[in-house]
Amino acid sequence: MPTAATSPLVLLECLVAGTTHREGLAEYEPRLQPNQKLTLQRESDSSYDDWAVRVYTAGPEGFWLGYLPEGRNETVARLLDAGYPLSGRLTHKAWEDDWLHLEIEVLLEEKKG
Repeated sequence: MPTAATSPLVLLECLVAGTTHREGLAEYEPRLQPNQKLTLQRESDSSYDDWAVRVYTAGPEGFWLGYLPEGRNETVARLLDAGYPLSGRLTHKAWEDDWLHLEIEVLLEEKKG
């Protein structure tokens, strides 16, 4: 019996942390668009956060936007460590003074095959 295409499961909605520390982000910002796909990369050797997860734009020249917020990233980090197919999606962006406010969703993609 054929199954309908399923949408990814939203695991987390959050802000991207650390955007004020990302060099070149102000110049890169015009290229960021709502619904843009993002990639997540585990930073297991971080000396600041045992569950650090970096957020990048998708593609071969991915731009490092920041991190998932500390305290909300452990489940995502554990799923990445276990090999689950996670990605992100930009849902909103706005400047608040000199801070680029990026809201994202973390998605669990459907496993292929």
